Amino acid sequence: MVQSGEVTINGIRIRENIVGDGAPVLMVHGWGASIELLEPLALRLSRIGYQCHLFDLPGFGESDEPSEPFSIFDYAAFCLAYLDHREMSSVNFFGHSLGGRIGLILGSDHSDRIGKLVLSNSAGLKTEAALHTRLRLSAYKSVRRSLETVGAKSAADSLHNIYGRRFGSDDYQKASPVMRQTLINVVNQDLLDYAKRVSVPTILIWGDEDQETPLWMGQKLEAFIPDAALILHEGAGHYAYLDFPDETARIMDALYRSP
Repeated sequence: MVQSGEVTINGIRIRENIVGDGAPVLMVHGWGASIELLEPLALRLSRIGYQCHLFDLPGFGESDEPSEPFSIFDYAAFCLAYLDHREMSSVNFFGHSLGGRIGLILGSDHSDRIGKLVLSNSAGLKTEAALHTRLRLSAYKSVRRSLETVGAKSAADSLHNIYGRRFGSDDYQKASPVMRQTLINVVNQDLLDYAKRVSVPTILIWGDEDQETPLWMGQKLEAFIPDAALILHEGAGHYAYLDFPDETARIMDALYRSP
């Protein structure tokens, strides 16, 4: 059984699906995605006794954008507000990519609301940019500061737009101004210290061919999360849980039912 609808939380209208009956699981998608990419896994979980709660995060899918740019902490707080709205004191959690970032915060600072974590191809670790990229960015920031110092705001804004179009990612270029700043806020937040403080049992699911959040990230998270295990889906990419949905559902079930 799938219940579809819209709710308004903290003044933001979001689309949600509730799939199945049973023990609640909050499932959170990645950047640029929506609940459609979670439904194949949710349907499998619903068949083995879980009620999966899916919603389009603010700014994605069919949900409204926030009025101001979000940080990753705003997204985590929004998930807690959703739990409050649905009167769920504690849930198990599944997060993919961006959803993994949220899971790291919830599992460390709000472990009273989270039973167990499953994170697939989780983001959250900052990477060191190539030297030429760092030099280019440093030069850009220096020129922009100089323009702003002499009062040439329009020139500084123009430079900012040109730099974004030339060197920004596809996600950045396709986003609205609010979501562009949200993307900047999110990707610049290193969550390693939060990973070290995750206090709930955690399984990390990864694909060895993931190019967006490479395998070394999963290995590093496994090393720093106190109670974590890394499970590798060979041949899978950034959507490892979708490449192996039946196996992922079985892994989640085993963790969620464990003492």
